[in-house]
Amino acid sequence: MATLQVRDIDDRLYNFLKTSAKLQNRSISQEVITIIQNYLNSNQKQMKNSTLEFLSLRGAWVDDKEAEEIITEIKKGRNQSNRFGEKNGLFD
Repeated sequence: MATLQVRDIDDRLYNFLKTSAKLQNRSISQEVITIIQNYLNSNQKQMKNSTLEFLSLRGAWVDDKEAEEIITEIKKGRNQSNRFGEKNGLFD
């Protein structure tokens, strides 16, 4: 099994880890390993879901209009916006 050594940990972070480990009845090393495992496991699920969500958008914006017509509609919508209750040159 590999060994990992971490140096120059901020005292506040170390105290947080120490308290967290104590609350979970773990050593500091076990707590760090658990935190890393939980992070990596949740990150993988999140990446997978993001990928599936992105792929589900395939073909969602298909339109028979020409690009110039779509651009004109977008610009027209921006000019008629009243998101802020009044005209604002920066946003509208």
